[in-house]
Amino acid sequence: MATTQFDTWNAITEPDEFIKAALEEANIPALMVSLVHITGDMNIIQGDICPHPRVLGDPYVGITEAQRATVRAQALEILKTYRDSDCRLPQAPTVDQVREMMNFLVGEPLSDDYGQFLMGELSLGGGNPYAQPGLRDILLEKRRAFHVIIIGAGMSGILAAHRLKEAGISFTIIEKNTSVGGTWFENTYPGCRVDTPNHIYSYSFKPKDWPKHYSPQDVLLKYFNQCADEFGIRPHICFNTSVESAEFDKKTCTWRVRVKSADGVSQTLEAHAVISAVGQLNRPRLPDIEGRETFNGISFHSAKWEHEHDLTDKRIAVIGTGASAFQFVPEIAKQAGEVFVFQRTPNWIAIEPVYHDDIPEGKHWLLNHVPFYAKWFRVFRFWHNAEGVLAWVKKDASWTDQAHSISAANDELRVQFTKGMKSVLGDNADLLQKCIPTYPPAGKRMLVDNGTWLKTLKWEDVHLVTDPITKITETGIVTKSGETYEVDVLIYATGFYPSRMLWPMKIKGLGGIDLQEHWNGNPRAYLGMTIPKFPNLFCMYGPNTNIVANGSIIFFSECEMRYILGCIKLLLETGCAALDCKQSVHDTYNQWIDEGNLQMAWGASNVRSWYKNSQGRVTQNWPFTLLEFWKRTQAPKKSDYTLYKPAATPRTSPSVHHRHGE
Repeated sequence: MATTQFDTWNAITEPDEFIKAALEEANIPALMVSLVHITGDMNIIQGDICPHPRVLGDPYVGITEAQRATVRAQALEILKTYRDSDCRLPQAPTVDQVREMMNFLVGEPLSDDYGQFLMGELSLGGGNPYAQPGLRDILLEKRRAFHVIIIGAGMSGILAAHRLKEAGISFTIIEKNTSVGGTWFENTYPGCRVDTPNHIYSYSFKPKDWPKHYSPQDVLLKYFNQCADEFGIRPHICFNTSVESAEFDKKTCTWRVRVKSADGVSQTLEAHAVISAVGQLNRPRLPDIEGRETFNGISFHSAKWEHEHDLTDKRIAVIGTGASAFQFVPEIAKQAGEVFVFQRTPNWIAIEPVYHDDIPEGKHWLLNHVPFYAKWFRVFRFWHNAEGVLAWVKKDASWTDQAHSISAANDELRVQFTKGMKSVLGDNADLLQKCIPTYPPAGKRMLVDNGTWLKTLKWEDVHLVTDPITKITETGIVTKSGETYEVDVLIYATGFYPSRMLWPMKIKGLGGIDLQEHWNGNPRAYLGMTIPKFPNLFCMYGPNTNIVANGSIIFFSECEMRYILGCIKLLLETGCAALDCKQSVHDTYNQWIDEGNLQMAWGASNVRSWYKNSQGRVTQNWPFTLLEFWKRTQAPKKSDYTLYKPAATPRTSPSVHHRHGE
């Protein structure tokens, strides 16, 4: 059986022709460095064949078709020899050799910092780059006595629980839904899928041989359910339970968390720390449009899809053209009688030919049989969909036309995206004008598919409406020009309340300070995780930890959880019970964040997006490299925090009272 961990691989027993066919699906750079492992021959990557650095689209720019054929032919002979010698490997490459292999893979020399960073991602020795060294050296009794409440059992909540369990820290998860999965449990609209390449949208400790390049919601939900079961997380979860409030008690240095079950029963739990893993996009937002409550037909938000309705031959209005509508409109259009899509602002679209495709069988075979290929393939995708992209969306102050692009690289990105969109809409001038944005690429969330959205807009019974909506009536929608659209169904694809983080929970810190009043719609945190006057409250996917162009949010969550473990370690080592971020540290950090966001496409003043709050400040996004976040979250600095010892003993022992499943 093939392992899903990719730390081992199956022996090669297949005949020559099978191997030859599988190699047609190989990622050439990842294959070449894998061949070094099999042969010990560094000459394989020291010749004329080399990937081009930082080029979007085709990952093989710089490698000709003839060179690809040469690599495949060489690989066939090497894999045949490897197979016929009982799949024995030579001595492992040295650290310096691996560094050279890394430079080859990304197409440019890396700094020492980047080398260490990507070496951690590669994890050739089976190590854990997201562990907190030394934590398990602390007496188990002390670790078990520290209890954590995690709010949410989605991607970050499961991750937090797994890492706490590894560390011997007790925990309870409070989950408002009936099962795990978070956004992948709640969003079940037709066509729902991930828009990050799946091989980097997975936990570092649970890689998967995904069935598709971009998997649909049911596959992702199954993955998170498997993780919850495999790592023993589910017994620790209180399902159908919501957090109403949380209050910090300075005397005992504990949090009192008020929860309410679906049957209306409330209780108060105590914990030494609280981890909010509720995310940024979990409370659906309905638009403030006159007459919204008067519509007599079927209406619902896309995040609360009502599957009981038969949409066959129905006239449907969709308000919004963001990521959700982008995925479900092509699906509902297949059965609807007519669809009217109301757009406020168009999105930049990257055409990805394989977006809906299954991963070819040959690629599955390579991932499971060629030594180290899966690891190098993940790092390749990680780089070319992450750090390698960031330079394309950063402002150049000397660039003259800042309204349409913010640098030469960003303008090249605009040209590439425009070319891709024209390849689908080139024969429809009216649609092309409506669909090509005028703001810089990455000013708003960029969308990805294989052209399906644009092709759907060309259908005779699908209409893209850019005339602003003025009101909703009993029977439909009226626009600014006076046009009336009578419909049977109204679907809101109008997003969430991203700046209302941790809402509607009532959270009180030192002196009874209320978090929502403190933030006042402008959430800030140090490293996106800690907030002054709220000791031992940690946010995952908190303020300014969203990413636009570079990478997977799972990477951020793994870095955050490593840092949180470091905070717990600091408390256990010092004998203190709580740590509180210093205001000066918090403020200096957030000034740096704000300055950074103003240098990125999404900070442009002429672009309106959910990344910004009502004052125009970017509250969501991280504007720097992944390496920078990796470095800053290695471990907490003691000097960043004020440490407290309890003045009184907790009324109950949190570590014993609510340890579900133990």
